[in-house]
Amino acid sequence: MAPRLDFSDWWGKDSKEGTPVVVKMENPNYSVVEINGPDSAFRPVEKSRGKNAKQVTWVLLLKAHRAVGCVAWLATVFWALLGTIKKRLIFRQGVAVATEKLGKGKMVLKIIRVFLVASLAILAFEVVAYLKGWRYFESANLHIPRTLDLQGWLHVVYVAWLTFRADYIAPLIQALSQFCVVLFLIQSVDRLILCLGCFWIKYKKIKPRIEVDPFKSDDVEASGYEYPMVLVQIPMCNEREVYEQSISAVCQMDWPKDRILIQVLDDSNDESIQWLIKAEVAKWNQKGVNIIYRHRLIRTGYKAGNLKSAMGCDYVKDYEFVTIFDADFQPNPDFLKLTVPHFKGNPELGLVQARWAFVNKDENLLTRLQNINLCFHFEVEQQVNGTFLNFFGFNGTAGVWRIKALEESGGWLERTTVEDMDIAVRAHLNGWKFIFLNDVKVLCEVPESYEAYRKQQHRWHSGPMQLFRLCLPAIITSKMAFWKKANLIFLFFLLRKLILPFYSFTLFCIILPLTMFVPEAELPMWVICYVPVLMSFLNILPTPKSIPFIVPYLLFENTMSVTKFNAMVSGLFQLGSSYEWVVTKKAGRSSESDLLAAAERDSKTMNQAQICRGASETELELLNQLKEQKEANPTPVKKVNKIYRKELALAFLLLTASVRSLLSAQGVHFYFLLFQGVTFLVVGLDLIGEQIS
Repeated sequence: MAPRLDFSDWWGKDSKEGTPVVVKMENPNYSVVEINGPDSAFRPVEKSRGKNAKQVTWVLLLKAHRAVGCVAWLATVFWALLGTIKKRLIFRQGVAVATEKLGKGKMVLKIIRVFLVASLAILAFEVVAYLKGWRYFESANLHIPRTLDLQGWLHVVYVAWLTFRADYIAPLIQALSQFCVVLFLIQSVDRLILCLGCFWIKYKKIKPRIEVDPFKSDDVEASGYEYPMVLVQIPMCNEREVYEQSISAVCQMDWPKDRILIQVLDDSNDESIQWLIKAEVAKWNQKGVNIIYRHRLIRTGYKAGNLKSAMGCDYVKDYEFVTIFDADFQPNPDFLKLTVPHFKGNPELGLVQARWAFVNKDENLLTRLQNINLCFHFEVEQQVNGTFLNFFGFNGTAGVWRIKALEESGGWLERTTVEDMDIAVRAHLNGWKFIFLNDVKVLCEVPESYEAYRKQQHRWHSGPMQLFRLCLPAIITSKMAFWKKANLIFLFFLLRKLILPFYSFTLFCIILPLTMFVPEAELPMWVICYVPVLMSFLNILPTPKSIPFIVPYLLFENTMSVTKFNAMVSGLFQLGSSYEWVVTKKAGRSSESDLLAAAERDSKTMNQAQICRGASETELELLNQLKEQKEANPTPVKKVNKIYRKELALAFLLLTASVRSLLSAQGVHFYFLLFQGVTFLVVGLDLIGEQIS
């Protein structure tokens, strides 16, 4: 019950002086009477007079009832406020926070909490000081520190910090840095050996060759050529941007139509995309291409589950080889004629892997840096391992498998996010050999946005560690040679998948910044500059045109080690993020020759009625609606953002600054961090400009 204010007492107060009242009458015969004081008949009666004990008791009870009602109302309001706070802050009821804003909200909340705690601490100190009598002017016994006293205290604290830093912190940092430097040198030696092997291959012109006519029939009575049965699989999931060009490129491969079957393995959950892909398949089917559309109702296992389901079809037993292309890959028409012949006369060969080429490598600074990494991976790592060891990790696409090798190795498994590396390791343990063709290239895309690139790198670095945990017992108990086991465990998994992100993150992202505050643990100059620059030059040799971007590449790779280290830890300890599978966003870019060929094909295509012959009326209506929507909302052509001048100026600026840092050992760390910040700024501006254009 809300409190009520009683104003009745105000009106009952006596007035000491009379109020003059003037009464004017319209009739002049009446006189005017002035009343100077209240008459006795109109004088109010005193309330205190005539009251008994019973009336006083009722008045007191009424006032007590009002007071209790006021207290109850305040308690109700306070309890409701506590309940609302509990629901919103503890149980989060009725609070809808967007995912992208949640992180910023938490950060702001933490900052507010810090200021609140600091304010409460200062307030408590002020209260204690007031109670103790610590007043600045009133207390004569209070010692007020002077400037010299403060300087003396700061000096004592600084000397104590220097002693503690030199005795306890610096030895730990020094020991960790020495361990990381040893790992850094081991990995650098491995990188140097790979480069020397690549030079030897170039010098001796070593590459897999086809000695005889592979398709010539061995039967004397038979005439002509004999082509093996090849199954082509195109796994995709919601690939609206690239499905058309990928299916078109695969359907134009030069191979007898009765000796090839194309499977479009669609895992899309968007019905509009499903109808578009069905229409594309129907179009090529009407042209005589042996192509089928396959869609799973239950999408489990991601890409591995999709491939495993497709390989379970009954007609697969009629085929000898299977080749896989991701949705953004565009093979040349002669792809099968350049890869399948290597299997003839080589029954131990299980995989022929082609190299990737990128249609958008010059799109922005991020794509150029990715091109440097991937070119080194293909031309150096995979080519050297394929030539001297007959083993490398399958890239998941642009490769031809012998179906017998897949079946004997256990087929596709859904236990990791790197099903391609998984099947390659198991096939290697079963004795199958691999061949890498550096001269056969298949066009594809690299991620153009940092978010897509980060998610891709997380999957590529968490999956191998998860696979290492699962495959280690099988590797140890396998019957292959000891040196092959050592290569698989120490080089393939530990050195290149675990040690590389570990020392890059620890040495360049933790120890190097700490040495700015702990100079007793100074890193040698050759660790900071000389060896990293040498390794960067080795990485950039397969792409000589990228030499001006060596400094941004070096800094960007060191900072990306944070993401790679996080992914490595999540995969090694099987954390929740190690099972994440995010489809890399594509832009749907094509080369100029592909665009011209597509325009020529479109001019010769059949009309819609011929393409969709045999389809129901409902399907035709849906296809016509999709076609009308596509014509009404044409996809804008994205211009290529080639900012060569800005990036070249940045590269030479960073090179000049790096040379300046070599002349001043004390300024190395400052310049390094400055280069890092400038590089990130330019990369961000370049990506923003690319999105705007």
